[in-house]
Amino acid sequence: MLAYLIRRLFAAAVMLVVIIMVVFCIFFLVPKWAGVDIASSFVGKQADPAAVAAVREKLGLSDPIFVQVWEFFKGIFAGRTYAAGGEVTHCAAPCFGYSFRSEQAVWPVLTDRLPVTLGLALGAAVLWVVVGVAAGVLSALKRGSLWDRGAMVVALAGVSLPIYFTGLLSLAVFAFGLKWLDAQYVPIEQSFTGWLGGMILPWITLAFLYAAMYARITRATMLEVLGEDYIRTARAKGLREHTVVGKHAMRSTMTPLLTMLGMDLGALIGGAILTESTFNLPGLGRAVLDATRNQDLPIVLGVTLITSLAVLLANLAVDVLYAVIDPRVRLA
Repeated sequence: MLAYLIRRLFAAAVMLVVIIMVVFCIFFLVPKWAGVDIASSFVGKQADPAAVAAVREKLGLSDPIFVQVWEFFKGIFAGRTYAAGGEVTHCAAPCFGYSFRSEQAVWPVLTDRLPVTLGLALGAAVLWVVVGVAAGVLSALKRGSLWDRGAMVVALAGVSLPIYFTGLLSLAVFAFGLKWLDAQYVPIEQSFTGWLGGMILPWITLAFLYAAMYARITRATMLEVLGEDYIRTARAKGLREHTVVGKHAMRSTMTPLLTMLGMDLGALIGGAILTESTFNLPGLGRAVLDATRNQDLPIVLGVTLITSLAVLLANLAVDVLYAVIDPRVRLA
């Protein structure tokens, strides 16, 4: 098990380096090759050439490529110092640069919004896993029944309907029509009950989409597993049905679900753009949407790196859970 963990950690570290290199190329080399001047984007199109040259010197955009790559890596892991015209600015690690619009360090801006996105992603994940897996298992056990057909119709609707439609519909019905819930987001440090009331609709809306997909995958996988020889053997030995399903069938069914959960949860930590925009949540999704509209490159870069790291860590956790669920993984 220890050797397996070491191999996975080493692979994750190599992948992290590759991700940082790819992000650097996308955000710094590709614009340069396309004739886009990042320094001009920082100071504005109407700035004089002296100001553009000063920013280019401060950001190190005139340095050789290998120097820029080194400074970029060093900024992420150890911080970075910007110096131009006698003015020295230190950016603490992890340093993603400074916003083109507010001129604030990117990392503190993103950490202020990260708890909102984490609360949205984790709360919705609990809902969609519990509801989706339970619905899929029941549909597989009652194949062809009224429950099975009804659950799959609802699942098809959940997959087909876009989030901005279901989100606006839930707001119109439950927040503005029936007034059962408050559509206003309240920070958790101000009021837990207010925060909970403002997050219920976003959780349900986001979970409706993913629960539908998990229900369909769970049903298909469970039906395949229930036809295996070892399931028939377990039933022939006289084991109770809940033992056969819960201990034997679910163990094999969990493997594809863990893969999906790692990818989905990791991606959502980078921001659920449609959900956060629909419910006006000040999370990373809203931040990257606003930054894209304002061409604020460092904010987009920071969210991209956070999303990549979240997906990487989620997949690392999934690999470890694979070894726990299926011993063949670590033995291989």
